[in-house]
Amino acid sequence: MNERFKSTLLTLLLCLAPSIAVQAQQTGSALKSSADSYPIKPLRFVVGLAPGGATDIVARLIAQKLTEALGQSVIVDNRSGAAGSIGAGIVAKAQPDGYTLLVVSSSFGINPSLYDLPFDSIKDFAPVIQIGQAPFLLVVTPSLPVRTVKDLIALAKAKPGTLNFSSGGHGGSGHMAGELFKRMADIGVDHVPYRGGSPAVTGVISGQVQFTFSAIVAGLQHWRAGRLRALGVTSAKRSNAAPDVPTIAEAGVSGYHVLTWYGVLAPAGTPNAAITKLNEEMNKIVRMPEIVQRFVADGAEPVGGAPADFGRHLADEINRFRKLAKDVGVRSEKGSLR
Repeated sequence: MNERFKSTLLTLLLCLAPSIAVQAQQTGSALKSSADSYPIKPLRFVVGLAPGGATDIVARLIAQKLTEALGQSVIVDNRSGAAGSIGAGIVAKAQPDGYTLLVVSSSFGINPSLYDLPFDSIKDFAPVIQIGQAPFLLVVTPSLPVRTVKDLIALAKAKPGTLNFSSGGHGGSGHMAGELFKRMADIGVDHVPYRGGSPAVTGVISGQVQFTFSAIVAGLQHWRAGRLRALGVTSAKRSNAAPDVPTIAEAGVSGYHVLTWYGVLAPAGTPNAAITKLNEEMNKIVRMPEIVQRFVADGAEPVGGAPADFGRHLADEINRFRKLAKDVGVRSEKGSLR
């Protein structure tokens, strides 16, 4: 390169430098302005389950507060069917602009181990926040001669194949909680699926089956009314809703813990600015006294945290239940949901 060319190139770069700097500043300002103005239209919370269930209730509770915080309506859109994969598929294919979000429960972490899904539960979504979590309550029919988790395990080992546990459906959270208990306690008990959590609990009350892992709210109500006997909660620590009930881990099955949880996901590729904004606002919401009180009253607890925290939790859940399903041979009869 000759000296004359070097001189010309240097002069050109010096002339362009201010323009490049201004353009970069304008681009940065535009991005900041876009982030600051988000959202500029209503948001949609897609729920892959029917109205009235726990996930739907959580979605509507958060949507109401988020509407107030953002100044834009947050509309709950129930798209139930195919174990929640219809709603999840809609969000996976949605424009990644921060205006279409998916509210999920722990079943989202179980489904990859049971079904051939039309999306990748990790790669096709961006975590926003884990909203809350709640344990299950291990309850038995009062006629069963057991008072503790150790008693139940001893009876199951003394009479293998004679005890049954119910759940709200094959492959659901309650079913997987029972399968994990069965495996870790090394007992031979059979699973009896019902069409929903309420009938599964009724089956235990009537004595048709001997025990179940109930949603803690329903389980506590029946326990306090004397219709069921509570042996343990499935969380790693005791529940504030039932401090006198031991954890299953402390009652005899070391390391056991299963939680039902709720969280929010966005389509993969959603701008970080939108995810950060949503995460910040929902973290504020789950700390509101009235929200905390509502969760505690239902035997749950708010979680919150960073998007990465929820991402790690989701990945851990998928891996854990995929291994469990493989080990115990659990697979949905429906197979593919594509």
